[in-house]
Amino acid sequence: MQALEFSSEPKQSSDWDELSTFDMAPVSLWLEDYSAVLVQLDEWRAEGVTSLREFLLADVERIRVCTRLIRVVKVNQRTLDLYEADDPIHLLARLDDVFRDDMLLYHIDELEQLWAGRTDFSSFTVNYTLSGRRLDIMLRARLLPGHEKDWSRVLVAIEDVSDRETARRELAAAESHARGLFQHSPVSLWVEDFSSVKRLIDEVRACGIDDFRTFTDVHPEFVGRCMSEIRVIDVNRQTLETFRAANRSELLLRLHEVFRGSMQVAFREQLIDLWNGKLFQQREVVNYSLAGEELHFMMQFSVLPGHEAKWDLVQVALTDITARKKAEAYLEFLGKHDVLTKLYNRSFYVDEIARTERSDLTPTTIVIADLNGLKEANDCHGHAVGDQLLRRAGEVLSKLAEEPARASRIGGDEFAILLPATDERGGAAIIQRIHRLTELNNQFYGGLPLSFAVGAATQRPGERMEEVARRADAAMYEAKRLHYASKDKPR
Repeated sequence: MQALEFSSEPKQSSDWDELSTFDMAPVSLWLEDYSAVLVQLDEWRAEGVTSLREFLLADVERIRVCTRLIRVVKVNQRTLDLYEADDPIHLLARLDDVFRDDMLLYHIDELEQLWAGRTDFSSFTVNYTLSGRRLDIMLRARLLPGHEKDWSRVLVAIEDVSDRETARRELAAAESHARGLFQHSPVSLWVEDFSSVKRLIDEVRACGIDDFRTFTDVHPEFVGRCMSEIRVIDVNRQTLETFRAANRSELLLRLHEVFRGSMQVAFREQLIDLWNGKLFQQREVVNYSLAGEELHFMMQFSVLPGHEAKWDLVQVALTDITARKKAEAYLEFLGKHDVLTKLYNRSFYVDEIARTERSDLTPTTIVIADLNGLKEANDCHGHAVGDQLLRRAGEVLSKLAEEPARASRIGGDEFAILLPATDERGGAAIIQRIHRLTELNNQFYGGLPLSFAVGAATQRPGERMEEVARRADAAMYEAKRLHYASKDKPR
């Protein structure tokens, strides 16, 4: 700690001609004697010291030596008020409480400026009041005229900048906090500049265009141009992880791989909203990772407050909903498909029958196929073998059904193929393909052979689809009877 002392010498008018002005000054003033400091610095210089900073940092005790050599001659009333001292003696007795902690390191700057031959010096440092309150101060000092050679009179002015520095620290802390929230957010965050996009939109508006949707229909290239004008200012860590980018530079260089496919359709809607003044938007979008994965996001787009006039600061938040979309797609698949065979299920088949009946895709043919031997496979070899036969049946029938045809599993071992706009010959061709693909399937798989009993019926003028299905079902049962009869086996 500094050991300073007030001079007991009588005050001479030559030292200070306007003591009343000194006492009444609105800033903290200290009149100090640095003559002993000058002697010490000269001794070190004579000993060969060339870099005072390095010399002092090598042994902090050398800084304390210098501070102990400073003598306080006088302080003004503002100093006593600032440091919460009753009188100069009170301040002198508590100087170790005023000049503490990292004060010594700041003092190096002052000594270095004097070492370099300056007659004035300044520094930003920290003191403390006698009650322990922190003071951020700006210190400015000058060797008084006539004392440049001996440094015996130095006037030190101290400005209290605590409020300013507290505000600066609070702002820095807030910025650091905001930066931390940005970087560690669990969603992908982008900070972008849309000012060039706004300029392009304003140019279109200035041309008298009032229907922007129609304009982008006629000029789809405008959407791509706007997309290319977006400038990415920053992205957070989650963005790099989500898009499989090693670093920010890689992501920015490969943005064309991220924003592709149907992205332009969504971006067009975004531009239309901006045209209409909607500066906060939410919508689902599809992007791609640098590994080629399709990623689904809920995008929140916002022009930040204070930037509404230029759109030069925009935040885009992308919440990854890929897992949710996959789950939704799977649930939708389950609602319409049989899990084991991957064919459509009975519920879909019933709805499709009704839809086909309302359409004009006549005539419609229905093919009913029953998997032969499923019960025997389950009973003799176990349900795993039976399930394998069902999966193979799904492979065969799925290859037959091209839109608008639909193949469905409508029972345990029963399947239906709905063939809109298909006559008897088309139905017969499908039956032939079923048998041909079944033979190929049996050549590929070992174990129990795959076999279908197949029947078909084609819609007659004015006939209901339920009746067509019954006729096809009857034809299938006849084929099944013949199948077992040919094997001389009871059903």
